[in-house]
Amino acid sequence: IYDYICMSLALGQQYSSLGSQPILCGSIPGLVPKQLRFCRNYIEIMPSVAEGVKLGIQECQHQFRGRRWNCTTIKDNLAIFGPVLDKATRESAFVHAVASAGVAFAVTRSCAEGTSTMCGCDSHHKGPPGEGWKWGGCSEDAEFGVLVSREFADARENRPDARSAMNRHNNEAGRTTILDHMHLRCKCHGLSGSCEVKTCWWAQPDFRMLGDYLKDKYDSASEMVVEKHRESRGWVETLRAKYAFFKHPTERDLVYYEGSPNFCEPNPETGSFGTRDRSCNVSSHGIEGCDLLCCGRGHNTRTEKRKEKCHCIFHWCCYVSCQECVRVYDVHTCK
Repeated sequence: IYDYICMSLALGQQYSSLGSQPILCGSIPGLVPKQLRFCRNYIEIMPSVAEGVKLGIQECQHQFRGRRWNCTTIKDNLAIFGPVLDKATRESAFVHAVASAGVAFAVTRSCAEGTSTMCGCDSHHKGPPGEGWKWGGCSEDAEFGVLVSREFADARENRPDARSAMNRHNNEAGRTTILDHMHLRCKCHGLSGSCEVKTCWWAQPDFRMLGDYLKDKYDSASEMVVEKHRESRGWVETLRAKYAFFKHPTERDLVYYEGSPNFCEPNPETGSFGTRDRSCNVSSHGIEGCDLLCCGRGHNTRTEKRKEKCHCIFHWCCYVSCQECVRVYDVHTCK
């Protein structure tokens, strides 16, 4: 499941010296034939695909830093998340969404920065300028980034089963997040910081904001059930909302159909690393608090000395001098 994440991480080393072509797409592990053709046809933007997946994984680890499952990756393993993504859980839904969004985001940003000759700024959907400003700069072509992500990520999801349907839905939900949050970014021009002329362009939001949004979608993800239908090509599996009295999930919602393990104890079958020795917040009653994160096992407390800058003074002009202080902190870890 989601082998292209693992493959994309492998791309980083191969593309670290992009100028020293040729790059052999056939040597990249895990590519299905459609992805292999894509790689060969769009070799220029493949480094951005890899960068986007890494961006998605980093955002996953930020969003889940205080959760029992904290998006841990395994070094030197093609399945970098272990067996966690083998199940059709909320966690799988989030990883698919945030990685697909990451690919679209990174490709869009790379095009706007002029690193590829096959894409650039968006000049198709500008419309008339508003009052007090005019179009300028480089509007980011998010639709191209979304297209690349869709063509590459969804190439694996062509089976008529429930898991492919779930992955396609969550991939698209992640990409739609970018299109929904495109906004005008403006810059003023004039003497002494005046705004005699203001130019604006379409820009993507910060990826952190997209991560926050998708994390909310994870918390409110819709549980589905699998239904089988007989069609001309054979049996096809589709998804239906489990609870009819809840609002039916839209294309912007995340969906799943299998429950998650509790991630309290190590379990190689589920990919759980457990929460022993994880840092916890003793003053919080939330999931990052010691009671919940430690699954009722209790926690240990130790003191830790840290050197920090303190008593900083600004000197005119223009530098800051600081003293070095040693502060003592309590560190709480799960038993």
